Amino acid sequence: MKSKMKQAVLLASLIAGGASMAAAHHSFAAFDISSQKVISGTVVKVNWTNPHTWIWLEVPNEQGGVDTWGVEGMSPNYLARRGWSRTTIKPGDKLDVTLRPAKDGSKGGMWMSAKRPSGEVLMMTGAITNP
Repeated sequence: MKSKMKQAVLLASLIAGGASMAAAHHSFAAFDISSQKVISGTVVKVNWTNPHTWIWLEVPNEQGGVDTWGVEGMSPNYLARRGWSRTTIKPGDKLDVTLRPAKDGSKGGMWMSAKRPSGEVLMMTGAITNP
């Protein structure tokens, strides 16, 4: 009987641990959810990979150079179900990206939306709206 009880406790611990890891995966703790920032730049790389997409942009800075910013988006599966593909955003695209900035001040954030020079808007929810 003790063996069955130990197994039940172990199983419950594994389930609880897995649930907390899953919740942590979807945490927004790294981002300042109370603020937004707009960056304008050129896409240099797109990581269309799980668990989240990443867009890398070169953004002009005040010193006359460029900074590389990383912006985290939704999963490829989520976006694909809403009409995106791995070529919706590609290197060379110019974008004005609205993001939730990283709390640690690094050059990155969480994707909110992006606007192309044509006026097309790409939302984090996967929606694509034309002007």
